[in-house]
Formats: sequence, structure tokens, C-alpha cells
Amino acid sequence: MSDDATTVIAQGTFDVLHPGHLHYLREAAAMGDVLHVIIARRENVTHKQQPVLADRQRRDMIAALDPVDSALLGDREDIFVPIERIDPDVIVLGHDQHHDEAGIEHALTERGIDCAVARASGREPEFDDELLSTGRIIERICEQRC
Repeated sequence: MSDDATTVIAQGTFDVLHPGHLHYLREAAAMGDVLHVIIARRENVTHKQQPVLADRQRRDMIAALDPVDSALLGDREDIFVPIERIDPDVIVLGHDQHHDEAGIEHALTERGIDCAVARASGREPEFDDELLSTGRIIERICEQRC
């Protein structure tokens, strides 16, 4: 790999994979040459219900996807530790992630990390009952199986 390769980071919880996740990762991969994906640790997920699947299982599922060059679990204490280690050119946020781009850009600047922050587009369902949300998938399972 050349020194001028564009390194991209995507990040998320990735609990119960669905086509929206794949859309996000494909779009992130298209923004550079190498895609690293940081998977949030269960104990760090505080903005929504904690993942159903274990950290390692979610990491292994993401690592198996074609657009992904490497997948790693986030740091237990500081979300910026893997970002500092990878030193990306671009961080791509999911279209519906709760993160504020300006807040992330400020934190990156404070830490001396020079990279752009972009937001991926959303993906519209391709058919009427296609689910593009882990929460909706879990709701459907509960409706039909519980």
C-alpha cells in the first residue's frame, strides 16, 4: 500500500447486521483506499439500548464484510485512542448516528488529529417490509416470535 493511500474510519454498534449497515460501510469504503471499522463496546453504548450480541461477535461479523479492511473494538475508556492509532484521513459517520460533526471536529483538533469528518447518506428500503434498523428488526422478532 502506498503512503498516499486514503485511510477511512467508520464506527458504530453494529448489533444485528442489516442492509443499512452494509450501505454505510460501502459508502465509507468508497471515500478512501483502506477502511477501518471501530465497533463500540457494549459498556460504552449509552445513547440507546445496549447491544444484544457480544462485542467480539459484532467485531467478527463486521470483519467478514467485503468493504472492511480491518475491524477492531473501541477503547474501553477513550473513544479517540483507536483513532489516534489509525491516524485516518476521513471519519465517516452513519446517516442517523447521534454524533455531532462539529463536536467531533473540535475534539479531533484538540487532540492534534488532522482528518475530515463526513456523514454517509441514508438508504431507503428497496421493498415495503425491508427493515433497516436493528431496533425495528428486534421489534419484528418480538411481534412474530415472543
